[in-house]
Amino acid sequence: MNARQRRLFEEARKKNPDLKMPTETAPAAELSEEDLALIKQGVGDKSSRPGGSSAGEGGSSEGPREQGGSIVTYFEAKGFGFLRPDDGGRDVFFHVSRLAEGDSTTLKPGTRVLYELGMDRTGKLAASSVRIAPLAE
Repeated sequence: MNARQRRLFEEARKKNPDLKMPTETAPAAELSEEDLALIKQGVGDKSSRPGGSSAGEGGSSEGPREQGGSIVTYFEAKGFGFLRPDDGGRDVFFHVSRLAEGDSTTLKPGTRVLYELGMDRTGKLAASSVRIAPLAE
């Protein structure tokens, strides 16, 4: 495990203290599906699959999972802000350069958005693709 992988694993361990450090000699099969999912979540991997299917099933690769949330704060002068996930948890950082659809002038507190989780340039959890949610009819 290189230094970056070790740092990312330690960040994942903060979310789940029971997570065990994989050893260099241990095959990945010894880790449970739950452990693998937590490791992926901790390092910002966007390839999580709903339903707990194993990586060997099917041959298709599902895209990143889009989530819903709302803008908490947006600093237009600086071009970044934070959004609150619908399912709770910590607020997620986003940068205006990750706005895939919509206009930055609509990024006001309370605005509904859809986003995908990823990592920013420092390796921290951030929204990798943000778009304004369509209005409910």
